[in-house]
Amino acid sequence: MFAAENGLKGDSRLQGISEAIRVVPDFPKPGIMFQDITTLLLNHKVFKDTVDIFVDRYKEMDISVVAGIEARGFMFGPSVALAIGAKFVPLRKPGKLPGKVIAESYELEYGKDCLEMHVGAVQQGDKAVILDDLVATGGTLSAAIKLLERMGAEVVECGCVIGVPEVKGQSRLKGKPLYILVEPRELEDF
Repeated sequence: MFAAENGLKGDSRLQGISEAIRVVPDFPKPGIMFQDITTLLLNHKVFKDTVDIFVDRYKEMDISVVAGIEARGFMFGPSVALAIGAKFVPLRKPGKLPGKVIAESYELEYGKDCLEMHVGAVQQGDKAVILDDLVATGGTLSAAIKLLERMGAEVVECGCVIGVPEVKGQSRLKGKPLYILVEPRELEDF
């Protein structure tokens, strides 16, 4: 569900977030309209607004874990976790975490990838939210859900800054709610 459909209709913060995202055509390959959030991070007010919207959403849900997907989920996850009194758990690409990890592979439109998490990072009964910058097919979020649930956590919701209106992979999310702040920008939005 989009934030504008869930109590934030007309909220000027959403427009500010959308306008702060830069679109880079043909990156990382031809035909891709890359949604660059680094320009959002350069604007402290818009960055704070983004974090605040997630904090307002999750502060009363008794969330004990905020899991962030490498790498752009790391931009928002720690701030949200601190603000709501939860721990932050990084979900990383293979070989980036020392110690014992569990892994979950997933399919991409152009191949396969994998996420890893430290064993013991979450406990049975933890209530988790997963944050990332963008959702398109749902493959990465699906792998993140599986990782957390394998360790006994309850995934309450997935939150993304940007999401396509018809997330093709919604069924991949095992019925978990998906909270999206804004739709992807197009070049003509400039």
